[in-house]
Amino acid sequence: MEKKDDEKHLYFSTRDELIKVPLQEVIYFEADGNYSSIYFRNGLHAQVLASLTTIENLIKHSFLIARHQSKPVFIRIGRRFIVNIECIFQINIMKQKLVLSDFRSTCSYELNVPKEALKNLKNIYNPKQKQS
Repeated sequence: MEKKDDEKHLYFSTRDELIKVPLQEVIYFEADGNYSSIYFRNGLHAQVLASLTTIENLIKHSFLIARHQSKPVFIRIGRRFIVNIECIFQINIMKQKLVLSDFRSTCSYELNVPKEALKNLKNIYNPKQKQS
């Protein structure tokens, strides 16, 4: 069903279609039941029959194969999202909002994320400051 050819692309294949996912163009992945939605820098999005855990494992495996090349880095945020950390623009804990942008276009995405997950994410970027 899912396969990976190198660190640059994931392929999702069903009986009737094939979706090529260039990882460097992904802003985030979102869980949607048994499916996952994939949102790209150019505003396109696709839905694939794969759990977020499956996608997370495919991404991790692809990074193990080719460590020497530059590649996007993704982080799991709660149960619903995997985001490209290069696209994180704003973490707002009080509003439970994560804003993602590709910084090349006017396209941005606002995700509703639980406070605890946002606190953990903020601590990754700012580990010396304590959260109140």
